[in-house]
Amino acid sequence: MVSATYDRIVDWLSDVDWFLQDLNGTWEWFAILTIPLFTGVIGWLINWTGLIMLFYPINFHGFRVPGMAELARLAPRKVQEIPGVMIGGIGWQGIVPARAAKMGSIAVDKAIAKLGTPAEFYQQLEPDKIGEHIVKMFEPEIPQLVDEVMRRSNPAFWRDLPEAGKRAIVARVRAQLPSVVGTVTTEIGVHIDQLLDPKIMVIDHFRKNPSLVVRVFKDIGQKELNMMVNLGFIFGFLLGIPAALLFHWIHMWWVLPVLGVIIGWITNAVGMWLIFEPTEPRRILGIRFHGLFLRRQDEAAEVYAQIIADDVITLERIGDFLMDGPRGDRTRQMLAAALGPAIDKAAGRARGAARIALGVATYDRIKDEFATEAVGRTLSPFKDVEFGRQQSERIRVLIAARTKELPPRDFVEMMRSAIREDEWMLYAHGAIMGAAGGFLHELIFRVGGA
Repeated sequence: MVSATYDRIVDWLSDVDWFLQDLNGTWEWFAILTIPLFTGVIGWLINWTGLIMLFYPINFHGFRVPGMAELARLAPRKVQEIPGVMIGGIGWQGIVPARAAKMGSIAVDKAIAKLGTPAEFYQQLEPDKIGEHIVKMFEPEIPQLVDEVMRRSNPAFWRDLPEAGKRAIVARVRAQLPSVVGTVTTEIGVHIDQLLDPKIMVIDHFRKNPSLVVRVFKDIGQKELNMMVNLGFIFGFLLGIPAALLFHWIHMWWVLPVLGVIIGWITNAVGMWLIFEPTEPRRILGIRFHGLFLRRQDEAAEVYAQIIADDVITLERIGDFLMDGPRGDRTRQMLAAALGPAIDKAAGRARGAARIALGVATYDRIKDEFATEAVGRTLSPFKDVEFGRQQSERIRVLIAARTKELPPRDFVEMMRSAIREDEWMLYAHGAIMGAAGGFLHELIFRVGGA
């Protein structure tokens, strides 16, 4: 048995046209020579369409199937991770936008949390200037605020008070406004680590804005992504040379589709490796290897910092989180408690007389209502777009500097971790397209031997 098998192998090896001497006619030569070109084009298409798969569509396109979400939980974990299946539907969503929340979590864990604490970010926004801006924006509203609170709390007293008395109260509050606002910004700074959670803020923003996650990837790594597409042709062409020889030597119809699977998988895998690995420069046979993306860490850090400062950690979004985020009630309570003594200070020597004239309960109610109303209004200037843009420049400088200092491993993980578990889909996509290319070549040239 073994001897017979050995004899067959020897006979086959002796019959193989190792040096392409048995090719008959121009058509057979043309069929063999086009295989590297074919695999090169397929490699280019694999990586080009792979990027489309990676980023688009931004939102899920397809339709949901009743009960599919429940059935998906019984499927293998890899199947559950396919966009569409994971939400109980048939269709597709770009891998990156589908993982927007995960990207936000990783961005915080791998980078933002190491770039600065909430207190550092807040200090970069210059609380003193924020206070000055709040005073500037809030001052014109004081007469209306005082009028609203007094009409609601003690309408009879406010109605009977002479205009001179009303103007005196408004003037007194206005004079104390810088001190009151200073108390607000100081209290925020003291408690910012308890009031502001960058991870929740970033994850929530990325989840609601998947297009921003795509922008992060494309703006930072566009050069490498373009290079990956071009490398698809180069790798496909080079791998097509041995594929052409194997096809001629084995001469079976299934050879090119099988080799297409291998070439498609390798093309994507090698492309990803060259972009992200090795994280530290290495020399192999005298050739220096270093992840293409990592070579531009300083340049990419500037782009990343600009995106984060312009769209993620902004003065407006910090204000929104402080007032309307999961810890908004705590912020309001803290600021109202801090504003109470400031309001007493604004009343000055008249406080005792006011407490007698109005009654202790009424005076305290007015003070509490004024503090409650003032909380929201003192933070509303956080939403001033132009002022926020000016302050964001300091955040950008801080993030850029810290990102450049990140260890290469953390820097690359910041981008790659979000898609690492899904890379198999890109490789499978390459394998399927490679097989399709092999079948297409066979269909066009029909030079298979069986």
